[in-house]
Amino acid sequence: MLPGHVAYGLAAQYGLRIDTGTVVAWERGQAVPSAYELTALAGVLWCSPDELLTAARTLREHRTARRLSAEELARLVGMGTSAYLRMEEAGRWRGNERQSAALTEALGLTPAGFVSVCGRDEELAQALRAAVTTRWQAQLRAVAKLVPLERGFLQDVLEELHSDYQSLMVSTLSWSSTGEERSGASGDAGREFLATVLERFWRAAEAPGPKG
Repeated sequence: MLPGHVAYGLAAQYGLRIDTGTVVAWERGQAVPSAYELTALAGVLWCSPDELLTAARTLREHRTARRLSAEELARLVGMGTSAYLRMEEAGRWRGNERQSAALTEALGLTPAGFVSVCGRDEELAQALRAAVTTRWQAQLRAVAKLVPLERGFLQDVLEELHSDYQSLMVSTLSWSSTGEERSGASGDAGREFLATVLERFWRAAEAPGPKG
């Protein structure tokens, strides 16, 4: 189906006046349909909403993929609808521990998914960078507040990341006899490690084994 066919189907079947340019923007990820528009789009394309949200990131995208209304999800997590909607619109989850556990269950979130829908990716990345470059023990509490994983497991992961980073820096500083080359090698290796520290953290977190 061409974008024009989709726009026609939305109008004919659901009474939505969506122009072709908007459909194209949806396809390219330049715009996001509302919950009702997404449901209608799925109907026109003979699929389910979650099939269109191949990589749900926000609270609203996860909620829509689960076919839950804001009222239903608010009830499941134990808060008022207006309070939930404020968080959804702000892209920042502020529920307590019990509500966070209920949200994770209701939306089927992984730990990484939970951090993303809470809008905490950058905050976690900063804490992890500090953990590997300074004292990981000083960042354990901050990381534990951001990630729904057992503290003992997080301690092991942070210690391993810190050890890897420090070993990398030592090896790159000792490979050359000239100060300029040592500095360049060290800087490049360190920046590369820090650029992937969040990826390395989730790789370790998602590895088979007990998480508590």
